[in-house]
Amino acid sequence: MNNSTDKNQNLASKISAPSSHATSWILKLTIGLIGMFAFLQVYSIQAVLPVMMVDFSATEVQAGMIVGATVLAIAIMSPFLGMLSDAVGRKSFIVGALVFLAIPTALVAQSSSIEWVGIWRFLQGLSVPGITVVTIAYIGEEFEGRAMTELMSFYVSGCVLGGFMGRFLLGHLHELIGWRNGYYVMTAMTLLGAIWVGKMLPSSRHFEANPNFRSAIQTLGEHVTNRYVVTACLLGACVLFSLVGCFTFINLHLADKPYELGTGALANIFAVYLLGVIITPLSTTLLRRFGSARTVRVAIIISMIGVLLTLVTPLWGVIIGLAVMSSGVFITQSATISYIAVNVKKGRSLASGLYYMGYYTGGTLGAWLGGIAYARGQWSLTVWLLLFVQVLALLIASFGMIKTTRRAT
Repeated sequence: MNNSTDKNQNLASKISAPSSHATSWILKLTIGLIGMFAFLQVYSIQAVLPVMMVDFSATEVQAGMIVGATVLAIAIMSPFLGMLSDAVGRKSFIVGALVFLAIPTALVAQSSSIEWVGIWRFLQGLSVPGITVVTIAYIGEEFEGRAMTELMSFYVSGCVLGGFMGRFLLGHLHELIGWRNGYYVMTAMTLLGAIWVGKMLPSSRHFEANPNFRSAIQTLGEHVTNRYVVTACLLGACVLFSLVGCFTFINLHLADKPYELGTGALANIFAVYLLGVIITPLSTTLLRRFGSARTVRVAIIISMIGVLLTLVTPLWGVIIGLAVMSSGVFITQSATISYIAVNVKKGRSLASGLYYMGYYTGGTLGAWLGGIAYARGQWSLTVWLLLFVQVLALLIASFGMIKTTRRAT
């Protein structure tokens, strides 16, 4: 009887454990949900930004900085949580970070000033790298080849879906129950996400703890001189600069004349994000056929065309421009993340942390400089700022993402 039980348990563990060659639909769903819950809160505030500016008598730059507060915290914490995760593990880190994320989300609803919103938004950002950085490391360790690329695309699709859902839900929740109560609803959703991940995500099989701080510092030194890591960090900074700058201040542009859209209508605009959920998995095919460098260059050019289209007057033209711009950004992000996973074999979590540090530093700058540009020249000057950064991204992809004979660390 005991032998039979042991055999059944062994069989169950083999079925539930990650495989380097195949992935189950429940694992794909769970990885996608991790990405979704990680980003559900990060940009949700953009949908109610015009309302908050009125409620708290805030300026454009202050509005940009409460968006950037979360992004800044993510940038600061990403490499450190990566190092800590390399020492203690993966799954428990992801679940714990989701639980912690729910606390400041609830506190945003109680804010009495724009400064308090910024503080709670900053605390939200402290927990996000514990989800994002560690998940990328988990996928890179537990899977290889096509399975890894496939799961990475599901993760990015989940991130895209979370970016959309946060904005869409909060915008419509504000019209129904107010943005404060809306944040309580999103708190409950985040806690449910933590429970799901705790039950459904298989435990690591290939994780090897590295609690040696000196070794981590040595790995950090290798990464900051690694061409693959540095290129990905710079490219990521340009990518999120463009995305945050565009989708933060397009709200102010569309809330103003001649559009004068309310929070519900602004939330609907973010439906263009859903294109990313469809396009990102398809980018796997592009990566296998054309490689990261060529795919990224084309995606950046597509994104630049989309930004230019937002300058047209009709609302439908602006929406098309946002759809084209975001599609290019999502393909670029997926290709860059895969670029790190494929080329970096040592200290993956730390490498992912450095990538996210660069990525979210770019987002912070996008929120800050975008606010200055919008205050001085409205949407047209903001567009030219975004185009300048995308040209930089194109140069980085053209000269940095070139395969060398040197083995990646």
